[in-house]
Amino acid sequence: MIDEQTVIKFIFGLKVRELRLERDLSFHELSNATGLSISYLSEIEKGKKYPKADKILQLAHALEVEYDQLVSMRVSKRLAPIVRVLQSDFFREFPLDMFGLETQKIIELISSAPNKINAFLSTLLQLARHYEIRTEQFYGVALRAYLDLYDNYFADTEDAVEQFRKKYSFTSRTPVSSSALEEVLRNKFDIKVNRTDLPKSTVLKHLRSFFHTGRRELMINNGLTTAQENFLMGRELAFQFMKLTDRPQETPPQQPGTFEELLNNYRASYFSAALLIEKRTIIQDIQRFAQLKRWRGDALLQFLNKYEATPEMLFQRLTNILPTYFGIKNLFFLRFVGTDDFSNYELNKELHLSQFHSPHANQLHEHYCRRWISINIIKELRSQQKLDPHKKVITGIQISKYWKTTNQYLCLSIAKSNESNPQESISVTVGFLIDSKLKKQIRFLEDARITTQTVHTTCERCAISNCRVRMAPPLVIEQEKRKAAIQKELDRIIKSD
Repeated sequence: MIDEQTVIKFIFGLKVRELRLERDLSFHELSNATGLSISYLSEIEKGKKYPKADKILQLAHALEVEYDQLVSMRVSKRLAPIVRVLQSDFFREFPLDMFGLETQKIIELISSAPNKINAFLSTLLQLARHYEIRTEQFYGVALRAYLDLYDNYFADTEDAVEQFRKKYSFTSRTPVSSSALEEVLRNKFDIKVNRTDLPKSTVLKHLRSFFHTGRRELMINNGLTTAQENFLMGRELAFQFMKLTDRPQETPPQQPGTFEELLNNYRASYFSAALLIEKRTIIQDIQRFAQLKRWRGDALLQFLNKYEATPEMLFQRLTNILPTYFGIKNLFFLRFVGTDDFSNYELNKELHLSQFHSPHANQLHEHYCRRWISINIIKELRSQQKLDPHKKVITGIQISKYWKTTNQYLCLSIAKSNESNPQESISVTVGFLIDSKLKKQIRFLEDARITTQTVHTTCERCAISNCRVRMAPPLVIEQEKRKAAIQKELDRIIKSD
């Protein structure tokens, strides 16, 4: 992470470089005028050195500017976009080292060609403004890229879970009991679970939890399942046990935080899922499940009962285990929320461990393809609930063939009611690219009862002509056709000359 002093040194160096080039001075000429060595001037311009007051005075005199102008944070129009990025929360807080990037190397790159970098950054800033991309959205994309980089498996967090299990005697408990989690919170970390205060506020009815630092209380809202409460307690144990101090206090987070907060929140969630769904046991269960000759939705639901887990927790845990222990890396995870009238579906959580086609979050207000099981299963759940109001969860399976490609995915999906909002239902889906390796590992893939459906991403980008569930015309496709027709006519005119 970049600190304030580094930013100040870098901005000073950029200003010196810009003024030197404006005066058409070489390093040698500026060295003669100031008495400073060429190597020292080079380090100043790269942001590595910040000279003392007497040397700044020499530079100001040689560059024909006032001392105050040189040391101020005001910059020219050309440098303004670079400085805005440097002074942004993103650049200061983003852990570049996690991606193998050194701050100084990036600074040197910018210093070497500030005008070109300036144009690039200006483009990014204008795109972000045009599409209303917020900092937290960018952080979310960066986090998903980070998870992809490591196949969503983090050995240090898995090791921390093993240490916790041994230290607090959780080694053979499946499922982990709520009382055991609450007891460790209370006796080992002096944290009380409060289930009475949060439900009193109607304003906070959509919050699941809030950690009151002063009172050392994990406040949990009502209406949650045992599995959801266990996950929240497991996550709080993660924050405490791994000493993750930069963190959101409420669930879900209401204010955009730093990237460190986002990453720590994910690490704590990972820890909680790994604690509740023990690694060795789930590996054995996956092996048995994959050897079923026919698809059985009830077998998938048995996972939820065995581990007392939410569908989201189970599928997220699968994305941890499958790439590392089964070699299944071309997979994705999706979480859709649908309204009661089926008019709106929001993809509010996703993970892609491959670069192949799959639905992805869309900020352009387009309509997601209704052919995906992720959406169909929400409709199916609502239909079944009309016959049986006590129906809370259903499973589904589909082979999704992406339109005009050879790519096919095995998609397993679970839909459930949203406990926080009765007007909504949620589906979680994990999808696997079907290849020769997957066919060998999953026997029920040959089950003839599994439906195959041609799918696309959104209606606006889909040219399937006989689609009965289309929600919008193929506007993007039509626009592309118009452009192609214009180009064809222009080419005809050129050839006729």
